[in-house]
Amino acid sequence: MSFLPISKKDMEDRGWDELDFLYISGDAYVDHPSFGHAIITRLLESEGFKVGIIAQPDWKSNKDFMMLGRPKYGVLISSGVIDSMVNHYTASKKPRNDDLYSPGGKAGFRPDRAVIVYANKVKEVFKDIPVIIGGIEASLRRFAHYDYWDNKVRRSILQDAKADILVYGMGEKPVVEIANLLKQGVAIKDIKDIRGTCYLSGYDSLPEKITGFIEQAEGDSGNKKVLGKYSLIHSYEEVVQDKRKYAEAFKVQYDEQDALTGRTIIQQHGDRYLVQNPPSYALNTKELDRVYALPYERTYHPEYEKDGGIAAIREVEFSITSHRGCYGGCSFCALNFHQGRVIQSRSQASIINEAKKLTWLPGFKGYIHDIGGPTANFRSKACEKQVKSGVCKGKQCMHPDPCKNLIVDHSEYLSLLRKLRELPEVKKVFIRSGIRYDYLMLDKNDDFFTELCEHHVSGQLKVAPEHVVDRVLDKMGKPGRKVYDRFVKKFYDINNKIGKEQYLVPYLISSHPGSDLKAAVELAEYLKGLGYMPEQVQDFYPTPGTLSTCMFYTELDPRNMTRVYVPKSPKEKAMQRALLQYRKKENYNLVYEALKLAGRDDLIGFGNKCLIRPRRVEKLIESKQKQNPKQKQNQNQKHKGKPLKKIDNKKRIK
Repeated sequence: MSFLPISKKDMEDRGWDELDFLYISGDAYVDHPSFGHAIITRLLESEGFKVGIIAQPDWKSNKDFMMLGRPKYGVLISSGVIDSMVNHYTASKKPRNDDLYSPGGKAGFRPDRAVIVYANKVKEVFKDIPVIIGGIEASLRRFAHYDYWDNKVRRSILQDAKADILVYGMGEKPVVEIANLLKQGVAIKDIKDIRGTCYLSGYDSLPEKITGFIEQAEGDSGNKKVLGKYSLIHSYEEVVQDKRKYAEAFKVQYDEQDALTGRTIIQQHGDRYLVQNPPSYALNTKELDRVYALPYERTYHPEYEKDGGIAAIREVEFSITSHRGCYGGCSFCALNFHQGRVIQSRSQASIINEAKKLTWLPGFKGYIHDIGGPTANFRSKACEKQVKSGVCKGKQCMHPDPCKNLIVDHSEYLSLLRKLRELPEVKKVFIRSGIRYDYLMLDKNDDFFTELCEHHVSGQLKVAPEHVVDRVLDKMGKPGRKVYDRFVKKFYDINNKIGKEQYLVPYLISSHPGSDLKAAVELAEYLKGLGYMPEQVQDFYPTPGTLSTCMFYTELDPRNMTRVYVPKSPKEKAMQRALLQYRKKENYNLVYEALKLAGRDDLIGFGNKCLIRPRRVEKLIESKQKQNPKQKQNQNQKHKGKPLKKIDNKKRIK
């Protein structure tokens, strides 16, 4: 096989005069199953459709959009693997200097709000052609949503994009269903009942069953209007004006994202109605195996070679996706809204076959970089109930405490890893996807934990406690600090037992809703006790579709409508971030001010527990270092993002 057409010449080489579908992507063309555009286009190809790709077109003219001609059935649009605004701007809203999904890693190859820009350009160029939008940007912006960059509530992306249908979540099933209906001659305006899709409609054009529900719901009271299979949430106009109504609407959206239990959700936007059909049914193992067995080239298109290639391939080139979905329930994660809570796993045979393919690739040196998914050790169903009755509404599998029905078993995942290790061309199999340590600690059998340390960690294991203060962890949907402490102790105990010196690298988030300065100081104290300073700290980033973003905007926890403290000012966010890197000279003033505001003067001094020295001493040291540049250089190079000493967790954790 070869890459799909990106030019008229490619079409001619295949003997094609016309495409069935055109796919426009905000990412460069990488034919690898870690990229949504590769999966959808290869799947449509396997269904007999002629598909071409225009990657990162120049949106300021019509030329690129027309280069493959007008397709027969429709245009599919995605901004890429990441929301275009997240791709372009940091959490402090500063423009990023690079883009791993573009040629040579350079920024500027796609517009802000790429889905809207591309869709409007397609409507301009091809007039009445069916436009189907999807991918992460469209999926997470399907309802009226808070937009961090505009600092306001924006309406559904369907309205601004002027698209005909929005595919949300993992789009294989709905895209193929839409494609076949269009092929059969069904008008795009009549495709209104496909799971995993949204559409906008005037009242008179809505299906009769929905207008009948709306008429009955109009007189209903309360924060949500529910009848049978339908739920009418607060309108766009209402959630713009009232943050409490925004939170109430979000809670309904959050609870209805299960294929077995989810209702059709309706949200009025002016004189039109946004309709979200229930989520698409999860792919079974056979269907998922088929998706990952499609004939991907597994690399970027050769046209990018002259520009230095596409950097994003390096992270996934020798990695394997073993499953989809996550029931971890982290508040700051959009997986509930996109992939869902139900685990969809590939068979061991499928994964092993893909591993064998990796060994044939140029550049393979015997190392598989990752075998995992959103959470590496969630490879099986959470419980038996989910299979027949769907996920529980208003409850999480892991938070605030693990559900008593949770199936805790690493044996199948461990069996898979052992088989992969036995492949003759494979030297090492690493796990880089996040390990859910609270789930790991529930397993009474230590075989997986031991073999994880012995075979699948390369000196450092990245884990995500995110914070250590319980009141913040509760808002994050994460387990309490005691669970992490027990995990840390066990990790080092196992490594001592097997004779390995390996370290944990914790991911931390500053300024998450619920975190005040006192909580940030407590986290800094914890790091001080561990003798560790993180090289990088992630400031909380309010992205569409997450529970944490709802808290950030409304200052309410939509799960129980209680008030939440939210650090919003740039100054406080900078102080919280600086506290986690309190040893950095450039952070001294921010840390000093934060400690004063938090009433923690006891941490300014010379004691073992102090974070910084008094200001007069710091100025004296600074003066001496100016006189001795070599001393200053040595000081700056000390403790750069790794343990300051071997972490003695037995001493730290009682």
